[in-house]
Amino acid sequence: MPEIHPSDHTALDNLLNTRPLWHSNQLAGEALALDSNVILHAGPPFDSPAEVPLPVLNSACVALVFERLAADFDEARSQILSGEIVLQPAQDHATVVPLAGVVSASMWLHKVADANHPLNPSYAPFNGGNGPAMRLGLCSHSALAHLQWINTEFAAVLNNCTFAGLDLLSLSANALQLADDCHGRTIAATGLLLKKFQAEMQDQRSIRFLEEGPSFALNLLMAAAKCMLAAAVGQPESGVVTAAAGNGVTTGIQVAGNPGTWFRAAASPPSGHLGDYPAARALGAIGDSAVVDMAGFGAMAVSYAPAQRDAFGSYLPADADQLPGQLLACVHEGFGTLNFRTGLSAHTVVEKNTTPIVSLGIIDRNGEAGRLGGGIFRYPVEIFQQAIDSMRS
Repeated sequence: MPEIHPSDHTALDNLLNTRPLWHSNQLAGEALALDSNVILHAGPPFDSPAEVPLPVLNSACVALVFERLAADFDEARSQILSGEIVLQPAQDHATVVPLAGVVSASMWLHKVADANHPLNPSYAPFNGGNGPAMRLGLCSHSALAHLQWINTEFAAVLNNCTFAGLDLLSLSANALQLADDCHGRTIAATGLLLKKFQAEMQDQRSIRFLEEGPSFALNLLMAAAKCMLAAAVGQPESGVVTAAAGNGVTTGIQVAGNPGTWFRAAASPPSGHLGDYPAARALGAIGDSAVVDMAGFGAMAVSYAPAQRDAFGSYLPADADQLPGQLLACVHEGFGTLNFRTGLSAHTVVEKNTTPIVSLGIIDRNGEAGRLGGGIFRYPVEIFQQAIDSMRS
């Protein structure tokens, strides 16, 4: 068990006392007071529009046509590259976005609120399932049509279901018991949601969407993890990680003791099997789903998910099973006998000189093939050192 740094105690207590509930679904413009010309993306900020990788640019173009702010994808691209449309990190708006996805004002979001502090919610867009989902970074009319269906017909069906107050820690615990890792593998979690909603849905397309898209629960679990991490924000000198993500160009974290500041490094691609594609096609690490692993799930919980361990194969580092005990400060009592650990601090990472791992989808940097595969990304120790140094200056 890692020794807890004195400045981390209160932040960790706040994290452990968080009880994320699925509160409601809301439109992004209303929930976040999001201006129509703002698009939210995963990861740290881009330094300029020219830096935006093709998959994120593709998703933003689809969003602008969806919002009717652009007549077509070419006009949307011009608006983004000229700076007329502003791209901002989703986590700076208490929102988490998977892979190359984006959020715009007319998209529906899950609202996840802490039962103990409901005024500090987190948000995530609806997962796109196995269709031409926005997270894949594709610019096509089929991606646009799928986005429209998700945010109109499917949203109407889901909003008529009974979900308010659903305990997402209980969902996570049940999923771990059923061999999910709650990130790369969410088959059990999505199945539990489908079982709950199926009788109410009365819509075969929506039911098939959940049956065929086992990743649906992921976005809810991302928002739940973000809700937990955000509870630590603002504790002086605390190194507890409160945000983590990649944008395909850089990867970064935020810590409790320095709110709102991204500590960044270049984002290398995750290590994983790419099928017939060369390594050069793999985009650098991307997605806000890293918050799930930083909260102790995903690759940091691979011991709960034998099928996921087998899928990673040799790409999983030799010390994967030791990392939770080395880096995660606390056993979470809310998970009963599962011995689930949580609470990652930059202080511990730097002291141990070892870093957490994250399971990520690998996206085609050319914006053509979507997801090439899945793999493991190991966060660089330098960004944790940056965070600690920032609190010493």
